[in-house]
Amino acid sequence: MTVQIDHQVHIALGERAYDILIGDRLLDEAGTILAERFPGRRYGIITDETVAQVQLPRLLRSLDAAGLSHSEIVLPAGEATKSWAFLGQAVEAILAARLERGDLIIALGGGVIGDLAGFAASIARRGMDFIQMPTSLLAQVDSSVGGKTGINSPHGKNLIGAFHQPKLVLADLSTLDTLPSRQFAAGYAEVVKYGLIDDEDFFFWLEEKQAEIFAGGPARGEAVARCCRHKARVVIEDEKELGVRALLNLGHTFGHALEKDTLYSDRLLHGEGVSIGMVLAHSFSAQLGLAPSQDTGRIAAHLKNAGLPTTLGDIPGALGSTQTLMAAIAQDKKVSRGALTFILTRGIGRAFIEKNVDPAAVSAFLDEVRAK
Repeated sequence: MTVQIDHQVHIALGERAYDILIGDRLLDEAGTILAERFPGRRYGIITDETVAQVQLPRLLRSLDAAGLSHSEIVLPAGEATKSWAFLGQAVEAILAARLERGDLIIALGGGVIGDLAGFAASIARRGMDFIQMPTSLLAQVDSSVGGKTGINSPHGKNLIGAFHQPKLVLADLSTLDTLPSRQFAAGYAEVVKYGLIDDEDFFFWLEEKQAEIFAGGPARGEAVARCCRHKARVVIEDEKELGVRALLNLGHTFGHALEKDTLYSDRLLHGEGVSIGMVLAHSFSAQLGLAPSQDTGRIAAHLKNAGLPTTLGDIPGALGSTQTLMAAIAQDKKVSRGALTFILTRGIGRAFIEKNVDPAAVSAFLDEVRAK
């Protein structure tokens, strides 16, 4: 049987190179793909309770049909799973299943499972290979690509982890049809991010194609592929985030602080934090005289039309003080020698890395935003 691949993106990282395969119903053909690319391997599948009900049976049928041996590790759904406790549970389950160093871990799920399973693979038996099978829009366009793995800490988001590239990314577009609308919208924030960084034409295209993307038309697969191609270019240039890869964190400094303040709960999904964070980053840039103020309104309107929050007031419940948010910002991974680094912008598609941002200016900006 010929497997239909709609889009293929290659991550050219030498001996760590791999492909991103994008298409409809690829989970149903996963066994054929894996048997051809990785003959003789056994598989440990890490997923969450929600994905296990909907998508795991499809993958298991495909693996069984191809005669591939597998074990399943099912964890709770939600951001709180990215913790030491569940990382340990995953690693111990890998060892209990007697999976060997030459076998493969499959991360079947969204960004949480992809990050945790990749990190588990990086440390189990001092390093195992793994495959990303992202089932959320956020994971397909962003977190499954590039080798960032990890868990959260009480000190902040994604502060514990490793760079560990997958051997393959298998993005099945049909899995997006089962996502709750809120989850799909949260992933869409990461799609918009790529246009705002350095591709204004992509942002303008999204303005035209937003309805088709949400409805599941051909533009959906094209959007996923364009995001993956964008991230591939950045990862190839700066795999360990020592330079330009930091641009992919547009909106994340504010967003991660808000996620920490809401205790990584369903009050604020990651993509929702990024949505608010991107609006704040553009608003802050405009206040500094760097970007046109009308761009902030245009971006906010597009995100709001997608069903995303765009202001602090859109977050249910009370937020901590500005001082609390600033403490979280001070733990951001881009901080260097105590100095704040922000991704700022000169307009749509013109983001840049700004080091030594004055904390007092950020604090005053947040005070002003909170007062509105």
